[in-house]
Amino acid sequence: MRGPAELEELVRGGRSGIGLCLSGGGFRAALFHLGALRRLHELGILKSVRWISSVSGGSILAGHIATCQRAYGLGGRLVFKNWQRDVAKSFRAFVGRDLRTWPVMKNSLWNWLNPGPLLSDLERRYRDRLTTLSLKDLPEAPEYVFCATDLTFGVNWRYSRRSVGSYQAGYIYSEGESSGHNETPLARAIAASACFPPLFGPMAVGMPPSAFRGGQYTGPKRDELLQHLVLSDGGVYDNMALEPVWRLAATVLVSDCGAPFEYEAGKEPWRTLLRYTSVVSRQTQSLRIRMLQAEWRKQSTVRAYNGTRWHLAAGKSDDSKSLPNAVGYSEQIAEDCIAKIRTDLDAFSDAEMCILENHGYCNADYQIRSKLPKLVVRKGSKPVCPYPEWMDEGKVRAALSDSSRRFVTLRLLKGLFQ
Repeated sequence: MRGPAELEELVRGGRSGIGLCLSGGGFRAALFHLGALRRLHELGILKSVRWISSVSGGSILAGHIATCQRAYGLGGRLVFKNWQRDVAKSFRAFVGRDLRTWPVMKNSLWNWLNPGPLLSDLERRYRDRLTTLSLKDLPEAPEYVFCATDLTFGVNWRYSRRSVGSYQAGYIYSEGESSGHNETPLARAIAASACFPPLFGPMAVGMPPSAFRGGQYTGPKRDELLQHLVLSDGGVYDNMALEPVWRLAATVLVSDCGAPFEYEAGKEPWRTLLRYTSVVSRQTQSLRIRMLQAEWRKQSTVRAYNGTRWHLAAGKSDDSKSLPNAVGYSEQIAEDCIAKIRTDLDAFSDAEMCILENHGYCNADYQIRSKLPKLVVRKGSKPVCPYPEWMDEGKVRAALSDSSRRFVTLRLLKGLFQ
């Protein structure tokens, strides 16, 4: 059984297929991606996706899509009969309940000294509310890759049907006498991918060093390091979940719900410390985006891969007027309100859900039809916002007035009983 690193070498000279990347950003990202995938489904593109690579909030949605795919017996093609009934309705019920308040409060005194109990509670909630699948139950196609961050070696960590691990630590494969990885609950992979600091401490891998195969690190402390492997939110390393696909796919689609960089000055000392991390993260994100855009701008004869990216802070600009039937929120409302919705795992309101789904739907529609029209299978599919009653921007501003706040008393109290 070949691992991810070997597969990359095999296809480096000949890319193929579509890779879909779902970024992090809590429930906000999951809902934004839900709207984007609805439009890809309508355009006939989703059924041709070969890889779905995800991180954090993107992994939450990817786990739900994989579960729905298995539940409806779709095989290797994501073609749902009714998206609202088969996918959206149950996912909206999931994000309408608070996932984190009670587990965080219950374990707050010892979270960073002993994060295990909190992460176990989080995993249990994903298993009870989102998916009961194990990695072995994931569909063979498309290939789902759930990304976390290997804090021990500082690289991307992958959970998939095929294998678990990082290129430095090595991989635990789904076949072989020392395997056992495919019994890993999908809920654990999602919890690892979405355990964003400082709310959640690092997750211990807990597998013996003998289980890992390969791995570039061969230093004298290898066994000791593998014995104490810990993982954090995948967005710590790669918030767009690009690494698993950008060396494989001929077309790379990125649904990016990362928070826009906020300009600040004169904050308290503790905020200044957090600012350092924010600036470093922004630099890494910017470099990845520039690399993607530089490749996409090349002439087709020399371009390694094609693709496009839609993102949270974008709205309907003057350029959209040249696209038939273009829909979407204005750039002003996108920047002022939608992009400032919190990245959290507490209960989202019906208004927040509808607005985020609409926004992801409209942004994906514009980017695909304007940048990659050849991908569209259903040429006559006109965009129709999932919730047209929430396209009024005055109504949107009013509904999102408190959405940027992480701690709202009534919301916290409700979360304790969910």
